[in-house]
Amino acid sequence: MIETLDIVLYPDPILRKPTAPITEFTGDLRRRAEVMIETMHRNRGLGLSANQVGWSLRLAIVSETGDPGDERVVVNPTIESLEGAVAMEEGCLSFPGLTGLITRPERIVVSYRDLDGGTVREEADGLLARCFLHEIDHLDGILFISKMTPADRIRLKRSLKELEAGYRARR
Repeated sequence: MIETLDIVLYPDPILRKPTAPITEFTGDLRRRAEVMIETMHRNRGLGLSANQVGWSLRLAIVSETGDPGDERVVVNPTIESLEGAVAMEEGCLSFPGLTGLITRPERIVVSYRDLDGGTVREEADGLLARCFLHEIDHLDGILFISKMTPADRIRLKRSLKELEAGYRARR
């Protein structure tokens, strides 16, 4: 059985720090990706970035369905193009139970490296595009709460304060 890791919760500073590009495609990278996939599934997510498990690496897992076998391991992603806009309710494993309305591009073209270092160029739309964008934001140190509507930020103010208090108590 593959190990899993705890999800880093808001407001841990690692979530706001841009991650480091990956330069070596080794067995360690493959092992980390396996652990992240297992952790994402255990937490019923559609994506997970390395900084959400405490690693400051430009590595993410993206899944349109959350089903085992549907994952993409995304290394050093870059967005090539964005098109359209759609608002949708969105959540995040680092903000358990919290959701907010987020407007994101509806269609994207993204390039990334796979675990062997090969280049992948992918067009995505709908939920898959949203998952890519959410995880790439994480890798850039951008949290989904910064993209919420002002009304949602006000609505979630108490819950965010509770997460902050929990973080301080754990430290």
